[in-house]
Amino acid sequence: MTRLAAAFAKGHPALVTFITVGDPTPAVTPAILDALVAGGADVIELGMPFTDPMADGPAIQAANLRSLGAGTTTADILAIAKSFRARHPQVPLVLMGYANPMLRRGPEWFADACADAGIDGVICVDIPPEEDDALGPALRQKGVDPIRLATPTTDAARLPAVLEGAGGFLYYVSVAGITGLQQAAQASIAGAVGRLKAATDLPVAVGFGIRTPEQAREIAGVADGVVVGSAIVDLIAAHGADASEPVRAYIASLAAAIRAADPKSEPEESA
Repeated sequence: MTRLAAAFAKGHPALVTFITVGDPTPAVTPAILDALVAGGADVIELGMPFTDPMADGPAIQAANLRSLGAGTTTADILAIAKSFRARHPQVPLVLMGYANPMLRRGPEWFADACADAGIDGVICVDIPPEEDDALGPALRQKGVDPIRLATPTTDAARLPAVLEGAGGFLYYVSVAGITGLQQAAQASIAGAVGRLKAATDLPVAVGFGIRTPEQAREIAGVADGVVVGSAIVDLIAAHGADASEPVRAYIASLAAAIRAADPKSEPEESA
């Protein structure tokens, strides 16, 4: 069983957490990652800083700028991941970012580097499933899962293309828009998760707009995973180099709420 598969097979929905690597500095990131684990994160997404993060809202855009301003490089990201893997052998790591940093040295180089660093999956926001050949084959050859995004506009006609060649888990972006600014109605999320789970055996994790333990518990009632990012990034922005303990406490509150969620039931199809 892969690390990602094990994370979604613990008997409770997985808490998937996101930070931007190098925010506020590369030297501080390892302590923040350790705080995520201590708080109860089941999966960690490592955001690769980029100059034009088109899918991200103001919080993560600012985190990208702080990270790049601190001089964070792809080599730093991979070294931080490799060091984390040595400290935490079982916690899955997913790189999330944009095509330019991933492909500038070629897909084979990037896939080799991911495998060497202990990366379990990759989310590339701006490579559509129809262009899987740009990166997917190289990742799969190295045992790294290409993780795909589904959205409220992913209809039945396109969903097979999204799922073809996907691995790890399916990330359902619950709102049409950028990260951090809004949350979809629970009923619409339940219906969407039900449709997705009818089409794939991959776990379905829901993200975008989840900030409070109460919201996390609601999502955990219908999904296999709950993704939280912008709220963590906001804590890091507020506390800087001293963010580790506030992050740990916040993640612990989310983890407790998720573990207290009612067991998942099959959501009814919306009309």
